[in-house]
Amino acid sequence: MYDALLAETVTVTVTGHGGDRIEAYSARPMAPGPFGGVVVIHHMPGYDDSTKEITRRFAAEGFAAVCPNLYSREAPGASPDDAAAAARARGGVPDERFLGDAAGATEYLRGLPSSNGKVGVIGYCSGGRQAFLALASLDVQAGVDCYGAFVAGRPPEGFPLQVEPIVHLTKDLHGPLLGLFGAEDSYPSPEHVAELEAELKAQGKPYEFHTYENAGHAFFAVNRPSYRNEAAVDGWSKVLAFFREHL
Repeated sequence: MYDALLAETVTVTVTGHGGDRIEAYSARPMAPGPFGGVVVIHHMPGYDDSTKEITRRFAAEGFAAVCPNLYSREAPGASPDDAAAAARARGGVPDERFLGDAAGATEYLRGLPSSNGKVGVIGYCSGGRQAFLALASLDVQAGVDCYGAFVAGRPPEGFPLQVEPIVHLTKDLHGPLLGLFGAEDSYPSPEHVAELEAELKAQGKPYEFHTYENAGHAFFAVNRPSYRNEAAVDGWSKVLAFFREHL
């Protein structure tokens, strides 16, 4: 099997909210396909090397993937840390703007000659909430929420992410949802996860949730103390199986 990949920064082909041109990181197999597409939504620490590595992992697994830099406007050309600080100072990325950027990313993926027309979304941390929002609002076929805070529940006063809960959008989900959570997380807490699960059941939406013991927030992050190998390895296997089934 031909296993070459093309990974590159894209600056002119993802049209985001309001017609803006935003930076994105693209990785895809160098083969004719057809391949499903994955929009990778970065965590609140930003559009960084770790998220680009995740994007390449999806390409290595047979998907075309793109990660839009949601902080392109806050701090163009800045380091991930500085850009994230600027975004935090504003309470995070507005939902409407995110949806425009994510829609541009899905159009980019569907425009690739190797596309099979199907697109999924995956997000981590604040990106998990945004993946849920995209699944409820955009033409995507499947979504993965990796410990996304404030799908249910509100941020406490002074929290760097100031957003509203969106659990009421469960009725609008366009496809199945995979959720991966840590039992020791606070945002989302097990109670927040239970609230979301109850609403998914009430609305009759297809979903699959897994909560890992001895894991908290950001257990996928290999470069942070929060990393939990067992949870991350199992989580990756579930993500890939889920996307292979639905994309």
